[in-house]
Amino acid sequence: MQPLTREVPTIRNDVMPLLHEPWARARLQPLSLPAGSVRTLEISALVFFGALAACLSTFIDLKLRIPGHRILFAVLPLAAGFALVPRRGAGTVMGAAALATIGVFWVGGLRVVGIGALASLTLTGPLLDLALRWGRTGTRLYLAFVLAGTTSNVVAFLVRGSAKVVALQGMGGGGGGGNGSGGGLGRSLAGGRPLADWLPNAVWTYALAGILAGLVSALVWFHLRARRSLDGT
Repeated sequence: MQPLTREVPTIRNDVMPLLHEPWARARLQPLSLPAGSVRTLEISALVFFGALAACLSTFIDLKLRIPGHRILFAVLPLAAGFALVPRRGAGTVMGAAALATIGVFWVGGLRVVGIGALASLTLTGPLLDLALRWGRTGTRLYLAFVLAGTTSNVVAFLVRGSAKVVALQGMGGGGGGGNGSGGGLGRSLAGGRPLADWLPNAVWTYALAGILAGLVSALVWFHLRARRSLDGT
């Protein structure tokens, strides 16, 4: 059996370069090699964690009734993916895998996430790609996860809130000649509680949940101080 270091590369290292700070601080042993090209094993791991985020967001229901708490199901597995494969563009690969998994669920007639959770699943990976370029110290690495989680969830709040407004308008004007189809579509997109019941809590819980999800994910998967270096010390 050939060692992993001799596996045929799939992508050049300069296309998905190593992110040194996540690599040096990961609590897991990274699959990425500092001087090596991107291997099939790394891409497979990223696809797995993207699909895992989609599965957790779709099928796990903690019944907390806290708007925005599902962001944890997106950030936590994607952060694990970065711990194993700390490369530029890793978040985008995982986000694409998550979106593709949701598409498979939809085609198969299975349960799918609401429009807000779909927005956060799609955006969290690319946002992590952007934020982690800034994370050049342990503290900034943690802040990068917090920033990405918060931004993703704020966008999810805006998307879901807009869908609820559409649902409310559809309920007011869709019951006449349109047989209520507009309101039904709006309610399907928005899901959950009515706007008047949802908004007073959601206006602050989405941002708070994003902050906590980013911080918890960083704490779980990364050390504050570097534990390995490129020269092997």
